[in-house]
Amino acid sequence: MGKLSIIYVWQLPVRITHWVTMICILTLSVTGFLIGNPSTWASSPSQFVMGWIRFMHFTTAYVFAIGLAVRLYWSLVGNKYANWRTFFPWITADGRQKMLDTFKYYSFIQRKVPHVIGHNTLAATTYSVVMMLYFMMIATGFALYTEHRPGTAMHSLFGWLHTVFSNQYLRLGHHLGMWLILGFAIHHVYSGWLMDIKERGGVMSSMFSGYKSMEKE
Repeated sequence: MGKLSIIYVWQLPVRITHWVTMICILTLSVTGFLIGNPSTWASSPSQFVMGWIRFMHFTTAYVFAIGLAVRLYWSLVGNKYANWRTFFPWITADGRQKMLDTFKYYSFIQRKVPHVIGHNTLAATTYSVVMMLYFMMIATGFALYTEHRPGTAMHSLFGWLHTVFSNQYLRLGHHLGMWLILGFAIHHVYSGWLMDIKERGGVMSSMFSGYKSMEKE
């Protein structure tokens, strides 16, 4: 094993938005599930439980959207590991080759671990797809939120979706999006632990400290 080099990979805004997004996804999933499946006691007017659940859902949605906007901004001004280009490795020949090598490792075709400092190419590509899913959730969520508030600025931004999709289709898409994100989250944690064990670069701890250890060569 060669000498290790400690590299500052994930800057503070990247780490903060990562954990804020995680908390928001958990909160939005729980409250969203309760909104879609209200119980008898939650609908009692004397308790106003569903009102508070909806308030938590809407407030968290704003935090989620702001966090995503901050991360997008940082992809323009942050270091090379946070740059937006890393999420589209398939646009270069080298990126496509690294994607193939990573796929071969994940599919047990080759034993060699494709060491990278930032995101590996398949993970980065997946994150770009998940980002699109985030946009879909924000658009459908705020479209449903502003359905009964015509004339507002937010309704002008998202209300047009009601002219393309019915209310039920928007709700269905929003609900399915939740399960897709949760499925991604499970795989994300699993693959993170896997690469941490195989690469021994501190992938998991780097999302707290920002630093990864890599062999110099």
